[in-house]
Amino acid sequence: QVQLVESGGGLVQPGGSLRLSCAASGIIFSAYVMAWYRQAPGLQRELVATITSDYLTNYADSVKGRFTIPRDNAKNMVALQMNSLKPEDTAVYYCNFMIYVGGMPIGDWGQGTQVTVSS
Repeated sequence: QVQLVESGGGLVQPGGSLRLSCAASGIIFSAYVMAWYRQAPGLQRELVATITSDYLTNYADSVKGRFTIPRDNAKNMVALQMNSLKPEDTAVYYCNFMIYVGGMPIGDWGQGTQVTVSS
């Protein structure tokens, strides 16, 4: 059974940093593109960042230069390092996986982790 568990969210001031983690089980982790999405209140879920099995990364324009998406295939984990956070980064953050960049996410959505950027 595939399971994706996100953690690491919280309340942070503008300009601060957070590191989110996603633990994946039930999949051959190293074979997939891993991705982070976010959903702000009243908005659709959007793709934030992806990392391929050979560590190629892509970022939404809104987070480029501020976020990074490292993965650890030995631990079946992907992180989202978020720096220079802005109020508009406030959202519930989810991880998921896909066969190729641009493909549909395959896993069931987890509970996500709430990130709130506010002074």
